Parts: sequence; structure tokens; C-alpha cells
Amino acid sequence: MIKSVLCAVDVSQPEVDGSVLKAAAKLAALDNAQLDVITVVPDFGMSVVGTFFEADFHEQAEEHAREALGEFVKATLGSEANKKVRHIVTNGRAYEKILSAAKEANTDLIVIGSHKPEISDYFIGPNAARVVRHASCSVYVVRD
Repeated sequence: MIKSVLCAVDVSQPEVDGSVLKAAAKLAALDNAQLDVITVVPDFGMSVVGTFFEADFHEQAEEHAREALGEFVKATLGSEANKKVRHIVTNGRAYEKILSAAKEANTDLIVIGSHKPEISDYFIGPNAARVVRHASCSVYVVRD
């Protein structure tokens, strides 16, 4: 029985990840599981690139992502469903943060999309591949 589903989305591509969120919501509904939705803001602060951004860039980026995530979930699943969803916004490497959030929430199932694969990714996106490879729970991959 699934008690917790973590859905990973990229709020900068709502037209692509809408199907991922809908699939996660359906899977969560099957067992009346808690649905958590995570988006990860890239962390540019740890590299040379970080010097090109204002000091409060990450705070602004996370706030923008938080607003975009709420609107995305609301537009995709509706207002009532949005109220029940836990929204998670973090920054860093996407696959690391997804795995960390899943472990912290004791997630039973991760739902993630795989987009624009290249042959070097063996037909699955690099973040999705790493999540599948390293997750301690089941992972459901949604294709375009």
C-alpha cells in the first residue's frame, strides 16, 4: 500500500510536466496517499557562475518557484486538490534533492518525467536515470 507519493516537476516547463503531475495524482488517489510535489531550483552559488548573480538571487528564485509551483498544481489538478498537496521547493542538483526529499518524507513512490532523451542517456533523462538508479523506493517514469 502506498502512503506517500513524491512528484518531481520542472515549473519552467508546465506544458511538459502536466502529464507527470496528473499521473502522480492518479497513483496517489488509488491508495488515498499523500501527494508531495517538488521542484528544484539550480544552485549557481557554488560555482564561478554564482558571482554574476545578485546576493539574494536564490531567495528570489525560490520564491518565484514556490509561486509557480502553487499555480502549476492548482491549474493542473484544481484548487481543492492543491490544498491537500505538500509543495516542496529546494535548490541544488535535481536528482540529489529529489532523493533527499523522498528519504525525509519516507516516500513509497517517486513519479518523475523523462524528457528529451539523448542516446547517451539510454532513452531516459539524466535526472530520471539517477533517481531510478539510486532511489530506495519505487520510481514511476512518465514519458513525453
